[in-house]
Amino acid sequence: MVIDVETAGFNSRTDALLEIAAVTLQMNEDGELEKDQTLHFHVKPFEGANIEQSAIDFNGIDPFCALRGAVDEVEMVKEICKAVRKGQKAAGCNRSVIVAHNAAFDHGFFMAAIERARYKRIPFHPFVTFDTTSFAALTLGHTVLAEACKRAGLDFDNKEAHSAIYDTEKTADLFCFMVNRYKQLGGWPIELPEAATEQDDSSE
Repeated sequence: MVIDVETAGFNSRTDALLEIAAVTLQMNEDGELEKDQTLHFHVKPFEGANIEQSAIDFNGIDPFCALRGAVDEVEMVKEICKAVRKGQKAAGCNRSVIVAHNAAFDHGFFMAAIERARYKRIPFHPFVTFDTTSFAALTLGHTVLAEACKRAGLDFDNKEAHSAIYDTEKTADLFCFMVNRYKQLGGWPIELPEAATEQDDSSE
């Protein structure tokens, strides 16, 4: 699952999570990765949350604006985990891995929200992530999301950037492009050398 968060600071334990978007992924009939379902939530600051004015000035979010239609963290966590578990069941998987651009940041805030919500049926791996920043540096020679998308031939509107839903959709597009490109270049499925295959057969 690909996610992006907008927050009221940099500390996942003390600062408010204000917005999150999530895109689930699936394999199509051709064995290529593609976007499936998109979820988006404005989130109410948890009780006692710290809100850094510099963060609010940057993302332009008014945490207490009634027009945001914000929901409690518990509801957000429940809905995202429910959608992920449904996809896991369909794919026969036991754990999902969070994908994000600078994944440690987004993963940290989302897992902190799950902990605060005291949600028990967590479908995500507790620490493994796929970081599209690193993947883009390797495959496209650039770490910035906007530039990596352009190098991949994907449209990117800087005016829309830094909204959770836009950044998540673009990160998902970029991740799918990189995974599918790797497959097209022969990266997977892995074909073992003939000698290794013969050795495996002889040990049976």
